[in-house]
Order: sequence, then structure tokens, then C-alpha cells
Amino acid sequence: MMRPFRFADLGAVGALAALIAVPFPAALAKTASAQPAPAQPAPQAEPAAPAQVAPKLETCGRWSTLVDEVDTGEDLRKTCAASTAFIGAGGVPGTLTLVITNGDALPPDAYPSITIAVDNKGLPAGKSIAATIGDDKGRVAAKLHSDGAVNGRLSWTVDNQAKISLALLRAMRRASVLDVSFGDAPVGSISMDGFTKAYRSLGASCGFPTADVAP
Repeated sequence: MMRPFRFADLGAVGALAALIAVPFPAALAKTASAQPAPAQPAPQAEPAAPAQVAPKLETCGRWSTLVDEVDTGEDLRKTCAASTAFIGAGGVPGTLTLVITNGDALPPDAYPSITIAVDNKGLPAGKSIAATIGDDKGRVAAKLHSDGAVNGRLSWTVDNQAKISLALLRAMRRASVLDVSFGDAPVGSISMDGFTKAYRSLGASCGFPTADVAP
């Protein structure tokens, strides 16, 4: 199963690089300087760090897409995400986010993970939470599990089964507004304006076909 994506994760790469670059403690350096200096071997060239470029952002109606690339020197790792914000039941803010990487299994074998984050502590948490997602033309029953917070909001990710994920993505492409509920608890109504363009953009960026969702 693919891990749920968090936009904050993009900063983790830079933070990790900063930790690796921290010099040895000053006390260790002081102790070493008091001892006779051994002959030093010729300096060795350090391996080049993976090249990272600024994430690419695009606006598609009410949706935004992001492509984060890291060149490891062996291949180009890409994380492709699309997200939209909404106001949920009770006036609380939320986001609906899709994410996939070019290192994951790709459609039609597996589809982008689907994560809902919403600032509503009254929603059910745990594993195998029953959800209903769709509109008046059709609804999809899915199971979700709750994850850690995303930007301070509780989050839930759809259990990533290809058949269910495909049905949900097709519902998102068809609907103008997607109604989401967890059990009997309404989560919110989410605009799908721009979803089709955003999904095609994910496919173009991460290298997977989109015709089965957005022909």
C-alpha cells in the first residue's frame, strides 16, 4: 500500500540534508587538536548529493497540482500530487489530496492514494471506517483508515484497492460536487472543478495512462 502523502513531507528532504551536514561536536574537535596530527591521506572527492529542483506547481480550477523531482544520479524520482480545499460540515476546513510516485505501482495496477484531511474531531477514527463518496448519479462505498495529522488536521486514507480507487476516481471525474460521509457522519461537499485537468497532469508528470479515468 502506498503511504499517504503530506505536503509538509517535501521539507523533510531539506531538513535531512541539513542534519547530515552538521559538523562534529566542538569538544571532539578540541580534543583532536591537542594530539599530534597524524599524516592525512589525500582528500577524497565526496559523492554528489542528489539534485533537487523546486517543486512544479499548477492551478487547475479549484485544484492544484505539485510535482516534486529528485535526481538521484541513477534515476529521476517524482512525487505527483493534486489537492483541493473545501469547507466541511460545521464550517471546518479540509483538503482532498491524491498522490502517487513514479516508484509506485502505476495505473492500471494501482491508483493514486486518496487522503481526506479535515479539522473535525467528531468523525470516526481507526481502521476499516465505512465511507460513502459520490453524487446523485452514483455513490461508491469504500473503507478508510485514519492517519496522523496533516498540517494539524486529522486525516483518513482510502484503502488502496485498484477496483475501488478506480471507481472513486471516475466518480470524481463525473461529479461537479462530491459528497463524502463517514458512516452517518457528513464530512463535506467538495468541488470537482478542475479535477479532470489535474488528474491528466498527474499522469503526464508521473508517466501513467489516464484514459480509464479522464478520457
